[in-house]
This record gives sequence, structure tokens and C-alpha cells, in this order.
Amino acid sequence: MLDEEMRAGRRPTLKTIARLAGLGVTTVSRALHDAPDIGEETKARVRFLAEQLGYQPNRAGVRLRTGRSHVIALVLATEAEELGINSQLIYGISEALSASTYQLVVMLHDPAADPLGPVRNIVEAGTADGILFARIEPDDARVRFLIERGMPFATHGRTDMGLEHPYFDFDNEAYAESAVRRLASLGRRFLALVGPPPHLSYARHMAAGFHRGVKALGLREIPFGSVDTDSPHELIQAEIYRLIESGERPDGFVCGSAVAALSATAGAEAAGLVLGRDFDVVVKESSNLFRKFRPAIETAHEDFRAAGRWLAEAIVGRIEGTADVGIHFLDVPRLADPAETPVETKEKAAVDGA
Repeated sequence: MLDEEMRAGRRPTLKTIARLAGLGVTTVSRALHDAPDIGEETKARVRFLAEQLGYQPNRAGVRLRTGRSHVIALVLATEAEELGINSQLIYGISEALSASTYQLVVMLHDPAADPLGPVRNIVEAGTADGILFARIEPDDARVRFLIERGMPFATHGRTDMGLEHPYFDFDNEAYAESAVRRLASLGRRFLALVGPPPHLSYARHMAAGFHRGVKALGLREIPFGSVDTDSPHELIQAEIYRLIESGERPDGFVCGSAVAALSATAGAEAAGLVLGRDFDVVVKESSNLFRKFRPAIETAHEDFRAAGRWLAEAIVGRIEGTADVGIHFLDVPRLADPAETPVETKEKAAVDGA
């Protein structure tokens, strides 16, 4: 019977798995949902068969029976992806969801449009059990809307609203202050911040850390103009070149993104300056590309894959009622030691965090 189903191109069902496992359909269903009264050996056997057969639950049927879609929606802006950051976030989420009954659906939206639109559509259509989203604003309408609707959600970033919700965030304030201190240790005194768009929460955090570090060390801030990390590479490079040519010459740059660091470096080099001699750059990055190809650029690591895993576990916990509404994680950065290789840095971080 099974061979006939496969040859006919029919998708495997719970009955297919039950027939192969010698179990009842109800037992197979409960095993796939990790029911506590089903033995671990049985669960493992059922999951193995489901994976080998490529079994996917019928979402419409599941929703009719349970009221859940077993879908988690990740809402991302359609901005140009920077060196695979979105891919790493998606990979981390998918990695954490692989052993669950939930599937990830990525929804894209225009960053220039109302960010509440796609979130409202998901809630009103009931197409997902939980929502993940990023690019958080200090007063974020999406957060307020979802709390009012009782919809499970988690964010990459945090608000200033005083409302409890699950979030994973990178400590951009600590990053910027440590970056300033690193530049000062290299003898840099005239610093510029190439930060994120000012309406975002992490832009304010980064600016606060930068300003505190500059003030504490008696350094001088060189205003950077109207461009930010979302600006095209050419505009950032042109602004750096303009500053240098005008006499307001920064000798150190704190950058909020990898593209901004590359643009700042290119702009300074186009003006005839030499990296490491005339100026230095600090950037947070999610890979080891700078360590491999531009080792003179100072780096701090931001792990988007780990963020994705945490967010996936948090949203499943909120959906199933096992995670507190105030659950959160703040990733504290550590500037890489130029004397370490990427592997050594990873190993040392693991020891430090033990």
C-alpha cells in the first residue's frame, strides 16, 4: 500500500507513518506533538519516519482541529540585505524550529510604508500563531497593537514604551562606548559616528554610548551630516570625503553596519588617507569577513544566528504558554583582539561566557 502511495505521488499522511510504525494514528499524532505520555523511544521512531518520508502536516486540518495554524511569521523590510544578515537570522530561526511542529513564513514589506500594515494583516487574517519582527522604534505601534490584540510576538530590538514583551537585543550602547575607547587607545581624538536611521531604537542607544565615551575621554565629535547606515554606499563615501576635504577631518569612525564601515574606509582612502596610519575604523559585524579581508578594521561580533534561535524559542514559548511575557536577552559585545584568529576569538568567548 505504501509503495502504491509513493508511486502515485501522494503526500505521506499520519496514516502512512502509523502503518509503518505499527501504531495508531492518534499515537503518531501525539508523538509528533511531543505528548508527555508517549515514550521517548516511540517519539524518536515516529519522528525518524516522518523525516524520512518528508511528512508535512495538513495545515488547514490542524487549524480546524486546534485553532492554530502552527505558522510563525517573520516580518522583514525589503531593504537591501547587508552581507547576509537576514539570511543568518532566518537560518537561526529555522534551526530552532526544525524540531517543532511550527513552520516559518517570511513576509516582506516596503520600509517606506506603514510598518503596522503587514502585522495587522496577519492578525486579522489569522494566518500565523505568532509574529517576529525587527527595526524597532522607541514608541512602536506594532508592539502596542499586538499587546492589545493578545497576539504572541517577539522582537529583535526593544522599545522605550515600558511595556513588557519578549525581545532579543544587541547592546549597541555598550558597543559604541567600547568602540570609542578602542579608538582612543589607538591615539584617535576626532571621532565620527556613522549610525543607524535616527528613528530606530538602536540608533539612540548607539548615539548615547558614543557621546558618553567621547565626553568621558575628552575627545571631539565630528558631526557626520544627514546620512546613516541605510544610505547608499556612494552617499556615505561622499560625505566622508567631503568632511576630510573641508578640514573637519575625523581620524576615527564608529560604524553601525559593515557597509557603513566599508564606505567610510573607501571615502577616507579616496581622500588619500591610509587606514591604520591616518585613521581607524570600528564596526560591529556578523561574520569574519573583516578579519579575513580588512584585518586593520577593528570589529565587534553581533551574532544574528544566535538571535534567530533565541527568538524562535521565545515565540514558541509564548504561543504555548511556557515563556513569561517579560522574557528577554541582551547580547553584550566584546571587541575582537587583533592578535587572535577568528577561531581563537570564538573559543575565548566560550570560555569567558562559561
